[in-house]
Amino acid sequence: GPGAAAASGAGSSKVAEQRPGVIFNNAEEGEGGPPVRDFLLDPYAVAIASRARWGHLAPEVPRGGGDGDGRGYSSITDRFGPCWAQHACCLPSLEDFDWEGDRPLNLKMEDLVIYELHVRGFTQHPSSGVEHPGTYLGLTEKLDYLKDLGVNCVELMPVNEFNELEYYEVSPANGVYRYNVWGYSTVGFFAPMARYAACLGEGGDLGRTAEVVREFKEMVKACHQRGIEVVLDVVFNHTAEGNHQGPCLSFRGLGNRVYYMLAPQGEYYNYSGCGNTVNCNHPVTREFILDCLRYWVVEMHVDGFRFDLASILSRNHSSWIQEDHPLSSSVGSAAREARGPSGSATAPQAGGVAGAMAANPAAQELDEYVHDEDQPTGKPLGDPPLLRAISTDPILKDTKLIAEAWDCDGLNQVGSFPHYGGRWSEWNGIFRDNVRNFIKGSDGPWAGTFAGAICGSPDVYGNPEPGEGDWWGNNDGRMWRGTRGPSASVNFVTAHDGFTLADLVSYNSKHNEPNGEQNNDGEQHNNSWNCGQEGKAEEKSVIKLRHKQLRNFATALFVSQGVPMLVMGDEYGHSKGGNNNTYCHDGDINYFQWNVCERQKGLVRFFKKLIRLRKNNPSLRQSAYMDGSRIQWHGVKPGEPDWTDTSRFVAFSIKGDVESNDLYIAFNSGHSQVVAELPILESGCWDATVDTSKPAPYDFLESDDMLGEVEVMVAKEQCRAYLDDGFYPIGPYSCVILKRVLSKDESSELEDFSISSCSISKEAQRGTRTKRGAKAKRAPKKAPKKTQRASEEDKSLLKALDENRRLRAILEERQRKQDM
Repeated sequence: GPGAAAASGAGSSKVAEQRPGVIFNNAEEGEGGPPVRDFLLDPYAVAIASRARWGHLAPEVPRGGGDGDGRGYSSITDRFGPCWAQHACCLPSLEDFDWEGDRPLNLKMEDLVIYELHVRGFTQHPSSGVEHPGTYLGLTEKLDYLKDLGVNCVELMPVNEFNELEYYEVSPANGVYRYNVWGYSTVGFFAPMARYAACLGEGGDLGRTAEVVREFKEMVKACHQRGIEVVLDVVFNHTAEGNHQGPCLSFRGLGNRVYYMLAPQGEYYNYSGCGNTVNCNHPVTREFILDCLRYWVVEMHVDGFRFDLASILSRNHSSWIQEDHPLSSSVGSAAREARGPSGSATAPQAGGVAGAMAANPAAQELDEYVHDEDQPTGKPLGDPPLLRAISTDPILKDTKLIAEAWDCDGLNQVGSFPHYGGRWSEWNGIFRDNVRNFIKGSDGPWAGTFAGAICGSPDVYGNPEPGEGDWWGNNDGRMWRGTRGPSASVNFVTAHDGFTLADLVSYNSKHNEPNGEQNNDGEQHNNSWNCGQEGKAEEKSVIKLRHKQLRNFATALFVSQGVPMLVMGDEYGHSKGGNNNTYCHDGDINYFQWNVCERQKGLVRFFKKLIRLRKNNPSLRQSAYMDGSRIQWHGVKPGEPDWTDTSRFVAFSIKGDVESNDLYIAFNSGHSQVVAELPILESGCWDATVDTSKPAPYDFLESDDMLGEVEVMVAKEQCRAYLDDGFYPIGPYSCVILKRVLSKDESSELEDFSISSCSISKEAQRGTRTKRGAKAKRAPKKAPKKTQRASEEDKSLLKALDENRRLRAILEERQRKQDM
């Protein structure tokens, strides 16, 4: 288990010296020990030492001849070159860590605002100003920024030990070296990435590798102290050992057919697109994955996991065996007996396949399964043993589980991922596509699908009937459809793989040439629009439109039911130059640029205000789908939505409660302005809050250090003429949010304590008000004689009005200059 002393690492004492707390392989040719190639990493190692600084090549060693299967090489560096340094396992530290009473935050799923970030990329840029850039400690130094932004959950891209030099070579496109920056190629599942720790990332003694665990814990504790949960992006679908040409690090040498899906002749199944596929539902592998998740929750205090290519976790394990083997019939029978009524394997037990194999040494030596024609290797299972075990494990019962519900072989389980009573949420790629298509103004059914996305995708998670093209939902996945609410949907417009938000509004096509793959990598269908000019723009009209579109996407994300996920840098408009697959670039393209963030204060402010609006309005984060009593849909006229394929206007109003405002939200993705008639309120009046057609900071009318109270008052007053008449203009490619507030008469009205309790109530008064457009008849009043005090008040009022006009002129001139 993870608490035991780790086995030695693959490599040779020729490459590194002995260090306290680190176990290196000292076996050399002629010493009588086993061949060096048989020394493997313990899969349960909690810390792994390889290189003492990020990106440093291993020392060159004399290259052995080799005979094609690893024999004749002195070390992994000898065989694969200096990109693969010796790996060694570190003994667990015996020192207790002071968690200072840290406990899981257990935030509700629907209350989360997830921020996907890369640990190194977040603070590696020189402008970060942190003491330990690119490390866990560096991230800790910037947590207050995330808290101020409104984030309460960080989703960390892979932090398990990986080899950053796995793809190390010069890209012919630009002469820059390629790295494995994102880390989706795991070497050690229990070990935090060592070069993300300050004790090694900046250069240090490999003997201090055990301190990596302490630094990671410090980061988690600091997150929790700020009310921020920590979710890890974990990769259990494949490993860094790759296909038959890859290095032998751990699993391959310990039990190739146990840990990987293999065909009869030893070929690797490749559902991951990365060379191999982890044999997740094999009883031994299944228990390993469970142990790993428990360790990160119990020992490291993480709050949840996002599972990369999670659909692979639902695939049947490898079930091949030589047909003429004497155990083929008995093992096949055991395999069938081990299957439950749904046709999937049950949890590990003494009998069944595992028992049959353990009972016979010949079976252990062969280490293969019979091919089950009913449940062939890789078949998606309706009741996968691994997913059931994770979902029902008592240690993981409060852990957040998020699935990337597809894989690289075409299996798509979005909406019907095996969730076991709603334990799992999913990255909702359908939300992404629907929002992108509507906001950019595409023809098609996008007005209706956009409305569904706003509601939390009830067509995806609340509808038991699958679509015609949903192969999985129409087969074994049908049992998992239609039983979840909005919190099953992790909403995102962008993610780490794909365009950034700025590039989504700046490029029609991907530009991945710097990756060195002739622009053949990355997603081909991006549903993006460059707003009239590809890439960097000079025309102010294009730049202005891009700013509007970026804020329209942000608004759609944060007013939608479900769980919003924001990607690092999108809040300031980070661009990757149209590259939608930057996995291999260790530079500014993947670094959070704090200097640019500072220059884009207006855009960052908009995101911050949107998140606060969401948090202050529980009606935007419901655990159940809203019905017609809470949400109404509108078009140009109230209650008359347009769901046709040419519709470019979607509006809706949400009825608040004691903790929420009534809200009116409208999106115009067309070329022309829409003057929308507003729904009538029972009380109060509509007040302008958000309008993305306005420049920052007037896009969000709330006072702060960028927009004073007087400026907010003047800006709102400019909108009052329309609002008083029951209309509001929504500019082209813009969206607005209006809030219900008390009317001026109501807010300034004071009750006379001497009035009898029999007087007409305010509710009754509101019920007697005339309809819009009709003028109420009032009894004429005699003008009272003005006192000296009243005259002074008139003068003060006139002075205030003059000041109001002066401020308005200043603001109009400022806005005119910004529009030029």
